[in-house]
Amino acid sequence: MNDERRLNAFRQFPVGFREWVADRRVEEVECIIADFAGISRGKAMPFQKFSRGDRMYLPTSLFYQTISGDYVDMEIAHQWTEADMVLKPDLTTATSAPWADDVTVQVIHDIEDLSGNPISIAPRNVLKRIVDLYRKEGWAPVVAPEMEFYLIKPNLNPNEPIEPPLGRTGRQMASRQAYSMSAVDEYGKVIDDIYDFAEAQGIEIDTIIQEGGAGQVEINFIHGDPIKLADQVFFFKRTIREAALRNNCFATFMAKPMQHEPGSAMHIHQSVVDIKTGRNVFNTEEGNRSDLFYGFLGGQQYHFPAAVCILAPYVNSYRRYVASGSAPINLEWGPDNRTTGLRIPIGPPEARRIENRIVGMDCNPYLAIAASLACGYLGMKNEISPREAVSGEAYNKPRALPRDLLAALEIFESEGDELADLLGREFCNVYKAIKRDEIETFLQVISPWERAHLLLNV
Repeated sequence: MNDERRLNAFRQFPVGFREWVADRRVEEVECIIADFAGISRGKAMPFQKFSRGDRMYLPTSLFYQTISGDYVDMEIAHQWTEADMVLKPDLTTATSAPWADDVTVQVIHDIEDLSGNPISIAPRNVLKRIVDLYRKEGWAPVVAPEMEFYLIKPNLNPNEPIEPPLGRTGRQMASRQAYSMSAVDEYGKVIDDIYDFAEAQGIEIDTIIQEGGAGQVEINFIHGDPIKLADQVFFFKRTIREAALRNNCFATFMAKPMQHEPGSAMHIHQSVVDIKTGRNVFNTEEGNRSDLFYGFLGGQQYHFPAAVCILAPYVNSYRRYVASGSAPINLEWGPDNRTTGLRIPIGPPEARRIENRIVGMDCNPYLAIAASLACGYLGMKNEISPREAVSGEAYNKPRALPRDLLAALEIFESEGDELADLLGREFCNVYKAIKRDEIETFLQVISPWERAHLLLNV
């Protein structure tokens, strides 16, 4: 009977995973969710136990932790009774963990309360709520994330600065080598493992390129459903880290890991299609830009200041937004213009899309995509008009983004009512409390700059 139950459970996994397993025996299942940081949390168990379909639980306090692991007291009734949340497997997400010694499957789980209601503060549920708003209008949002990250020399002492790794030539990687194939070859073994792991997981990569920083790589994905693409980014952060560790280096998704190197972004390409017709609603029937296109743009220009604390969620995130850097600090838009925060890439009318260039790679992909789409949704529903397109460089435009996380949170609290209604009030209250605690913890740390310049000079 146990073998029959195991076989029935195995048949529910996606075809790609079953083909990867072939005639090998699945040993372990990782039952995972994404926390506020976008890190994988959950339970591992033998496949035989998973196949029984027993209820699984995690405590709600999992979402009350900061990035440093501290718990935050909030005005939540019975917060520390640590009530259980129910894990419900989404078997369509099942994929391999190809770096594991045994044949292991990862399964993303949805999170519900004991009555079967979605837990409103769970990041994947936040994104689902936004996608459902689109569907009620007859729309289906489409996204394509771009992941930028650094391969770095193993950093074992947080007090030491981060350095680029050694390449196959034995030299440290150099910056300003964007699109260089030779630079990619310097760490070819890591890239090979990323390709192998992606194939084993059934994740389709569009392109891999060398970015402008020393050891900085960009991976692009094929466009598709926001929830599936957020799942892929969630899986792929761990995948890249494992590929790097296999080759004696680290992978970091910090927004600004090195002082003199560019930051890492997660650009999001966004469009919306009509569910019935499959037509891109950013176009008129004549192939011109539609009112909904301009509304989406206007919504992002108007609401992004309130959303920045989600798109750039840590104190380090704001080091990426510098006037002399490659990351836009404006919310202008323009066709084929990488100096604007909102770029309209070149393409035929049916591929018309808006690229959000504001998001940092340190974001939680579920929350960043949810916030970005929510701003566009509000613009379409409220018919918000964007400013005129920028022609030429926009780097000299006034700063439209807050300079630090505290300022971003204050804008969210004072101007983010409409956005909070969409994302969920309970989620927003917990999120703000977590971020304020992280800021206070950061301010307790005395930096090397303070010791170098203030110790004997003030």
